Amino acid sequence: MDAVRLILASRRALACGADAAEMTAEVWQAQALAQAIGSRLAVSGPPELRGEALGLTELAGRGCGVLDPPELDPGDLRAAQLTELDDARETLLCLGGLLGEVGIALVGMASAAADETTYWQCMEAIDAADESRDRVMEMLRKLAAREEVLPEDVQDSPSGV
Repeated sequence: MDAVRLILASRRALACGADAAEMTAEVWQAQALAQAIGSRLAVSGPPELRGEALGLTELAGRGCGVLDPPELDPGDLRAAQLTELDDARETLLCLGGLLGEVGIALVGMASAAADETTYWQCMEAIDAADESRDRVMEMLRKLAAREEVLPEDVQDSPSGV
């Protein structure tokens, strides 16, 4: 399935999460999806994004690691459904929005935490989501810089194409 469709499904599921267990599962799913997208970009994305994409993979993995993994059927794991990443820019724009919403959900979860362990798990996951979003924003900046350079290269080429 296309990355953007998976991100949109994650955003909808996160918005509909009713209780703490559902919200934790959706936050974990979103972090796992960010990890998968980062991995895909690191392997086959534009070369200038590969370093940041590796960082995204590590940070999103940390976000998954601090939360208790949800009990999911393998077919329900959105990250495992990722088959296409057609437009890196659109994917990163959508992923940045999702990671922002993850951070907001985690703040709410931390505020309502019944114990210190849950509170600190949420705080660690907030940090991971925020740093992941920073990586996404840096990749978007690099794509924008690349797009500014490419038209000039085309104009300067001997064939004009």
